[in-house]
Amino acid sequence: MSAECIFCRIVAGEVPADVVHRDDDVVAFRDLSPKAEVHVLVVPVRHVPDVVALGAADPQLLASLVRVAGEVAAEQGDGQFRLVFNTGAAAGQTVFHAHGHVLAGAGAADVGL
Repeated sequence: MSAECIFCRIVAGEVPADVVHRDDDVVAFRDLSPKAEVHVLVVPVRHVPDVVALGAADPQLLASLVRVAGEVAAEQGDGQFRLVFNTGAAAGQTVFHAHGHVLAGAGAADVGL
C-alpha cells in the first residue's frame, strides 16, 4: 500500500467509495466522474503502478481483475462492455495504481479515455 495513493486509500477504506465488488484481490467502485452509463474502476488490492507491471508481476491477479470486470459488466449492465487501461501519463493515466475502466451502457462506445 502507498500512503499517497488514492486507490490504496479507497481499498483500505480510508476514503469512501461506491464499492460494487470486493474480494481478497480486487476492488471495483464507481467512477466519481462517469463517462458512460456504467463506469466502474477495477483495481487490484495490491499496489502496482500500471497494467504492464501488473501483468509482469502477477498474471493471475491481472486475470482476476479482468474476470471481475466481466462480472461487474454483467451485474451493472447487459454484459457488453469496454475495458480500458491507460498506461503512463502521456496515455492519460492520472492515478499510478493499476486500474481498468469498465464502460457499459449508454455512451460506452463513444468514450475516449
